Amino acid sequence: MNQPSSGTVVPRRSAMKLAAAAGALPLVHIRSAHAAGKLLVGFWDHWVPAGNGAMRKLVDQWAEQNKVEVTIDFITSVGNKNLLTLAAESQSRTGHDIQAFPTWEVQNHGEMLEPMDDVVGRLAEKYGKIDPICEYLAKVGGHWRAMPAISGSQYKPPCARISVMNKAGFDVQAMYPTGAPPSAAAAQWTWDNFLIAAQKAQAQGMPFALGLGQTSDSVDWVGSVFAAHGAHLVDAKGTVNTSTDAVHKAMEYMVKIAKFLPDDVYSYDDASNNRALIANKSALIFNPPSAWAVAKKDAPDVAADSWTFPAPSGPAGRFVPYFPYFWGTWTFAKNKSAAKELIGWLSEREQAQQLVTATDGYDIPPFESMSDFKVWAEEKPPLGTVYNYPSRPGHHALSSIAAQPAPPDVAVQIYNQATLCNMVARVTRGGQSIEQAMAWAQSEVEGYSR
Repeated sequence: MNQPSSGTVVPRRSAMKLAAAAGALPLVHIRSAHAAGKLLVGFWDHWVPAGNGAMRKLVDQWAEQNKVEVTIDFITSVGNKNLLTLAAESQSRTGHDIQAFPTWEVQNHGEMLEPMDDVVGRLAEKYGKIDPICEYLAKVGGHWRAMPAISGSQYKPPCARISVMNKAGFDVQAMYPTGAPPSAAAAQWTWDNFLIAAQKAQAQGMPFALGLGQTSDSVDWVGSVFAAHGAHLVDAKGTVNTSTDAVHKAMEYMVKIAKFLPDDVYSYDDASNNRALIANKSALIFNPPSAWAVAKKDAPDVAADSWTFPAPSGPAGRFVPYFPYFWGTWTFAKNKSAAKELIGWLSEREQAQQLVTATDGYDIPPFESMSDFKVWAEEKPPLGTVYNYPSRPGHHALSSIAAQPAPPDVAVQIYNQATLCNMVARVTRGGQSIEQAMAWAQSEVEGYSR
């Protein structure tokens, strides 16, 4: 699972009621002699404890070198405390010089964030192009309003049980080996064959744990199915059309695969799929390596039988769910220059590699040129199990976020309202026809666009 409900947008009209949530945060004070300035930083409280430790060490190093006094708050996403803090600070116009912004939150607060074009431009010139999804999420008014972060950013590809998939006729280790490009067999990893694998896994008593609920893990994998079919409820110009052939075909596919999923997928939260894999009850989930990492401690036999690899391909291509975090600076921040310097320094290759290694490869840098960190090839068991977790040139895959390419202010509502999942549930659980579900979605999305 990713951090709980981190895609949720807190309405600004509620921010006054939430101001108190910014208090009582865990503090880490980093002081250097003869400090030339001060910074107050709010980072995401990483689920991997070593992630916070690595971040603390790096900031300590930067603070000493630059004679800046830094105070770090590691702000949890449990109970949406990070979102409540963002809402409170934007309302009161006071708070941290640097903040961590979950996926959609740069769009929510964009006009109150300092442009980061200089930071992003310098890093892109050095390390290459940034993932286009990051640009889609972090550009507001023609300017980068935040830097794509390392800490917290994640893909959500399949993590599957090797033995079950072998019995179903899919050797995932051979398709996506460690330290080498995908084999020719990877071309057969399509959504049509995924359906066959799901049916055979169910027959083994190990159904795929793919949620159709209201939280991000469900929305993300369903969004990748729609993207692979070229199915978009809203186009880049904002035109709403939920009745296209592509949307109909994506819905037909979802109706087929729902028959092979557990009965309770409609009530899944972002921990349900993790629990199913760890408990030896599921053959496949879409997730960052968090479930596998827990299994290493709690269910080592499950971990040793797990392999992570890209999503299947469809008529429009192969799309892997992507859930990035961002680091931004408020326009009202007291030390904007130092804030931007620290953000840029943390995004350099050397620091990025330390952060990724500390989190067992969970964190994903925004630059494809950083997909060669050794940690992904060296993690085990089994050796190389997460080698194909980051996007690699041979994967022929694009990053995906549900509801793209709709204008972000509309897409965020489609995402947070789980419109795609609700369309599927109306047919598979509510007894509606596909046409009725698409008509319902048309009305809903037109409302989001007003």
